[in-house]
Amino acid sequence: MTEDRATRLKRLRMRSMRRGIKEMDLILSGFWAASGASLGNEDLDLYEEMLSENDQDLYKWVSGQQAPPAHFAALIARLRK
Repeated sequence: MTEDRATRLKRLRMRSMRRGIKEMDLILSGFWAASGASLGNEDLDLYEEMLSENDQDLYKWVSGQQAPPAHFAALIARLRK
């Protein structure tokens, strides 16, 4: 059984809000509220893949402490805005 778009968006919204560290909760839930529903399927795939990454690494990428992997670079740049 495949997941419909509405269910996927709800699941990703929850995954954005319930992270390991509060800083990422705030960053990702803010990004999701502003942009989540407008992401295309390819961007949703990439976002979901990024959510599987460690919060400490995500925070370093978003805060500019460390360069993100190349395939996440554009998405991380959008998160920084």
